[in-house]
Amino acid sequence: MSPWGAPPVQWLKRQFSQAPFVSTRRVWPTGVRLAVLVVLFLLVTGLAAGMRSVAGDNPVLSLTFGVAAAVIALAVYAAAVRFLEQRPVSELDTAGAVPTLRRGALVGLGLFTATLALIALSGGYGTRGGVSVGGAFTVLGMMVGVAVVEEILFRGIVFRLVEQLTGTLGALAVSGVLFGALHLVNSGATVWGALAIAVEAGLMLGAAYAATRTLWLPIGLHLGWNFAVSGVFGVTVSGNQDMPAGLFHSVLSGPAAITGGDFGPEASVFAILVCAVPAVVFLRSAKRRGRLHSRGRLRSEETRTVS
Repeated sequence: MSPWGAPPVQWLKRQFSQAPFVSTRRVWPTGVRLAVLVVLFLLVTGLAAGMRSVAGDNPVLSLTFGVAAAVIALAVYAAAVRFLEQRPVSELDTAGAVPTLRRGALVGLGLFTATLALIALSGGYGTRGGVSVGGAFTVLGMMVGVAVVEEILFRGIVFRLVEQLTGTLGALAVSGVLFGALHLVNSGATVWGALAIAVEAGLMLGAAYAATRTLWLPIGLHLGWNFAVSGVFGVTVSGNQDMPAGLFHSVLSGPAAITGGDFGPEASVFAILVCAVPAVVFLRSAKRRGRLHSRGRLRSEETRTVS
């Protein structure tokens, strides 16, 4: 049974329902909601990390725990937003979620493949050893949880609520910098790698959310990219050198500006250039659809909502 006394499946459906919401309490100010949701999702992030640690290199456990972490994160976010903001969670509308996730994952996979192809054309890519199907599934399970938890935290919470305080451009900058800084804790982290992540991923994923106002597309992009990096090609992902072996065992050699060095291909200038293309496309789409917001407009809308 759920905390509300309803069967779990019925409770989950209700959290993602887009039916008109009957407000029962005053909505807290944006800054308070931001702080509460960030703290809540730091706890969820810790839980997901613990689950990944328990799963280890076991592909079955990794897939199971990865999906479980994703479901927990989605359910916690939806329930928290409905309670704190007194509204349907439109950014997680399940209508069209599957095709949007699939499209995002394929684009993310294609973007990293293009990045690695450019590195290969520069003479910096090679392979050695056999393939590891089990390793690929292990990485897939890990990345399902990572993509969902990180996108909810950085796009669903930080970007969305900072946007209400500063406008869209401020939200892109803040969420991108924080997203890059997160990767400084990885074993092979470098300042340049963190800056590259902030630009290529933070900007692109924030722009994807701004253009669509759904979290499903950024989640799909994040999953497809990360799975391609480590699960398919077996190279270092975001300076994390302790990842399980992927499908292939790739070897990079040459200037760090081309290969990304110890941080991995995400610190390559090619990764920044490749990801800049969809970022610009998403931002142009957001502008065309009237989804680039100024601080004044969002603050006035919030005031009407709170009152």
